[in-house]
Amino acid sequence: MALAEVFEAFAEPGAPVEFTAYDGSHAGTPGSPVKITVRSPVAAAYLAQAPGELGLARAYVAGHLDVEGDMYEALTRLTKVQATGLGMAEKLRLLQALGGPKLLVHRMPPPPQEVRQHRRWRGGRMHSKGRDAKAISHHYDVSNRFYEWVLGPSMAYTCACYPREDATLEEAQANKHDLVARKLGLTEGMRLLDVGCGWGGMVRHAAREYGVKALGVTLSAQQAAWAQAAIEREGLSRLAEVRHLDYRDVPETGFDAVSSIGLTEHIGQANLPSYFSFLLGKLKVGGRLLNHCITRPDNTEPAIRKGGFINRYVFPDGELEGPGHLVSLMHDTGFEVRHEENLREHYAKTLAAWCANLDAHWNEAVREVGQGTARVWRLYMAGSRLGFDRNHIELHQVLGVRLAADGTSGMPLRPEWELPRVLTG
Repeated sequence: MALAEVFEAFAEPGAPVEFTAYDGSHAGTPGSPVKITVRSPVAAAYLAQAPGELGLARAYVAGHLDVEGDMYEALTRLTKVQATGLGMAEKLRLLQALGGPKLLVHRMPPPPQEVRQHRRWRGGRMHSKGRDAKAISHHYDVSNRFYEWVLGPSMAYTCACYPREDATLEEAQANKHDLVARKLGLTEGMRLLDVGCGWGGMVRHAAREYGVKALGVTLSAQQAAWAQAAIEREGLSRLAEVRHLDYRDVPETGFDAVSSIGLTEHIGQANLPSYFSFLLGKLKVGGRLLNHCITRPDNTEPAIRKGGFINRYVFPDGELEGPGHLVSLMHDTGFEVRHEENLREHYAKTLAAWCANLDAHWNEAVREVGQGTARVWRLYMAGSRLGFDRNHIELHQVLGVRLAADGTSGMPLRPEWELPRVLTG
């Protein structure tokens, strides 16, 4: 089998993809808008040593395999890459086609962007404060300028909520922040704690639009610096603050509301009961928590795939649970869950916008963070978009309230948060 044909085997039968390889072989559909080029024997070695998703990702990130055209379209056509693993018989056939067992003799070091389990910085107990700080820094302390190009002016690195099909990314992110604020029942004079606050979008929105005194915390030093500068630039210092701090070290209590937008994925399954208990303890009686996070579709899959691309390159130690598990834990730790919704399609649209932003700033992004890191992001965001489209992952918002001793919730008889508002920004 020619080398190009080996790589073609990962595509859907008849998929319009062109394959070429350094040995002069060709396969697939000539002239296709999606073209995959195998540039060196290193790509074959990566695939032989890690058959499937990880091997192909290593070859691409390291520059030994190129993808021309839209990355999302390429991934939709490489159906076998989406599988969780190849069978032993299939792996042996693949190894033989690539050149045989000799490719296994000398292990190829992975690209430097890969975080491996034995690396010194990942020492320590899973989800300890020190290890969490390093994992968060790996992903979020890439470059604020890089994130500005990818995320756009909102600097919101979480699922947007599109009020209509043709809404812009910025409109959808502002709508997301306002939906959270309305679900939390924010009014002037309240106090909000935003854990895992990113670049401070929710904190600034709550202060600017609702007159709320808002505190945000993040483990990323670069995020905190950017967010605090934005607060001062917008004249919100009287109401808003972002600290470089682990949420577990927040000393204040008695908040009227807590928002957690994109933090739960980093907590870890074993720590979720203490996480929800901690947030409950930060709230006044009648206070609300809005938990916004990526989930698995159900509880049948493992929370973490340690050998997968996402864990090795994007979110070290990240764990995803099923939505039912999260709802049950919130109840078990003292919250009464009042509302839940799945924004899966909204995240697919958000990622499509981020992918377009990266493509539009590709040359600047490569100069800023290097080709390897830029390629990680191109692959990761397109793959995540496909995951949301195909319901391999979901995005759930769950609203809970801390009840009074007599069971009083303070909630309206019917949800009021779907009423539109005119934003000042």
